[in-house]
Amino acid sequence: MAALLLHVIHLILLLTKSQAILKDEQWKSASATYTKETDGSIITEGACGYGDLHKASYGKYSAGLSTMLFNKGSTCGACFEVRCVDHILWCLQGSPSVILTATDFCPPNYGLSSDYGGWCNFPKEHFEMSEAAFAEIAEKRADNVPVQYKRVKCERRGGIRFSMSGSAHFFQVLITNVGLDGEVVAVKVKGSKTGWIPMARNWGQNWHCNINLIGQPLSFEVTASTGRTVASYGVAPLNWRFGGTYEGKQFK
Repeated sequence: MAALLLHVIHLILLLTKSQAILKDEQWKSASATYTKETDGSIITEGACGYGDLHKASYGKYSAGLSTMLFNKGSTCGACFEVRCVDHILWCLQGSPSVILTATDFCPPNYGLSSDYGGWCNFPKEHFEMSEAAFAEIAEKRADNVPVQYKRVKCERRGGIRFSMSGSAHFFQVLITNVGLDGEVVAVKVKGSKTGWIPMARNWGQNWHCNINLIGQPLSFEVTASTGRTVASYGVAPLNWRFGGTYEGKQFK
């Protein structure tokens, strides 16, 4: 009887997860604008903490998200397919799409109407794109265009990257280049002298713990929003340093 109950619970969980994935794969309505940068991409450090987005491998396909989509930073690193729709003057013919990575927060401006200037006002769903990425889906003369979006799998080259910062009693790691859904919901770190230590989200995709890990080779366990976990053992060697970036395994 107990085995049957466990089997039923397992089937219910699988069904719930499948429904959630299907929901994410459906097109949803939003709007999009672009920010002008001299090299056609958003390169300044945003609310996700990635720093130079070219070094983080996101480059011109980075985007700032409105409050509804940003979700207090937990969406950082997630990938979205975006296409311009329902505007014969501004949308490019055939409604081509681009894949964007969430790297920044688009703050609300309640001094302006959400239909004119306050694009990121709550509860609007809005993407602030680079000029170069925007030009792949719409005419640059447009100020604001209607779009459709859906969550998609992040295609990354190489493994997950761990960038260290902090001090002897405050260890912080920035996590980038995450595949699968790109959205990290939990991180653990393990030194050669410790067990697995849960880390707390500091901001964006910066995770921290108040433990001295200097002089120990480090392993990391990263959990995505799908519930899948990947462990990278011995990512950082014994002589790792603050300011260094180390590459681990990738979600498959």
